[in-house]
Amino acid sequence: MNRVVVTGLGIISPLGHSVAEVTASLRAGRSAIGPLANIPTEGLITRIGAEVRGFDPAALFSERQLPLLDRCAQLGLVAARQAVAQSGLDFRGPLGARTATIVGSGVGGMNTMDDSFRRIYAEGGKRAHPFTVPKLMISATMSHITMEHGLTGPSFTVASACASANHAMGVAYHMVRSGGVDVAVTGGAEAVFTFGTIKAWEALRVMAPETCRPFSKNRAGMVLGEGAAMFVFEERERALARGAGILCEMAGFGMSSDAGDIVLPSLDGASAAMRNCLADGGLSPGDVDYINAHGTGTAANDVTETKAIHAVFGPHARALAVSSTKSLHGHALGAAGALELAATVIAMREGFIPPTANYAEPDPECDLDYVPNQARAAQIEVAMSNSFAFGGHNAVIAVRR
Repeated sequence: MNRVVVTGLGIISPLGHSVAEVTASLRAGRSAIGPLANIPTEGLITRIGAEVRGFDPAALFSERQLPLLDRCAQLGLVAARQAVAQSGLDFRGPLGARTATIVGSGVGGMNTMDDSFRRIYAEGGKRAHPFTVPKLMISATMSHITMEHGLTGPSFTVASACASANHAMGVAYHMVRSGGVDVAVTGGAEAVFTFGTIKAWEALRVMAPETCRPFSKNRAGMVLGEGAAMFVFEERERALARGAGILCEMAGFGMSSDAGDIVLPSLDGASAAMRNCLADGGLSPGDVDYINAHGTGTAANDVTETKAIHAVFGPHARALAVSSTKSLHGHALGAAGALELAATVIAMREGFIPPTANYAEPDPECDLDYVPNQARAAQIEVAMSNSFAFGGHNAVIAVRR
């Protein structure tokens, strides 16, 4: 099987609009969670989130293109542009047919859907906007990436709730590894800040009123986020032959299904996905230095994930650094895994571990090293990124220096 490397990374998130900006925020442990500014909050209980601030789509897309793009697709396209530019690849030729485009998104064009419902139900509109369907469909981000870059190989969107991006990137990795394609453009995008979406999440009673405190005893729930991160995966020998800059190597991918509860996490399911990831990459538990945890800040998730890490890593769990960057960029649902893999790759390359921000008090049931509040200098050789989703979907990715 082929070895697979990452030759391009792009990101736009609450922590910044580029890899450089996000790196600075991660290193500083600067949380982007704050009062919502991009939507009206009257009638909402939840008035905090991690938004992408200062984003001007009119400066990034043509007047002809912009009416076709939901905010989710806008963010995804910006991240893909960055990743493709860094890779130095030109897909307008034979390579386009040997490149897969696989993107994860949990809900897709929610801004378009919310606007359409408001027009029809609240304002008494007689018809929806003619571009409503192409803007809201969950595959729109992926489709626009293929059109912008001339990617004519396999293309599809993965939707598995909060594991969507990890599933998308894992499948892309396996496609390049097997030789089915030479290159893959992959990642995740999500933009969920609408009135209706927040009201729906409020009803689940899992939203934090103040901030996200993963693994801390006084944690009170999750905080929504948005953004996109995209990668270029490439067969290693091909990348070396063309003198490409290599950011890291893909080291393993594991999946499992809880087949249990639609919302409650499963110790067995989370453990199985991590074990499958190690087995897929031929890794032993002692090879892993850092885990970017799913770490939502909810009572059940953080305890379950801690127990799963103990179950998989045994005594080595005490030597692991574990942090949740959701405390910095919020929970971007279907894009969460992509933002978190980006944070993991940045940490590996820059020699530090991003912190679990807002950590206030140890929880006896969460007894690992969560790198509280301040980034830590460290050389990471192998890292793992966890995504455990509603519906019992578990997807774990490992990367190596």
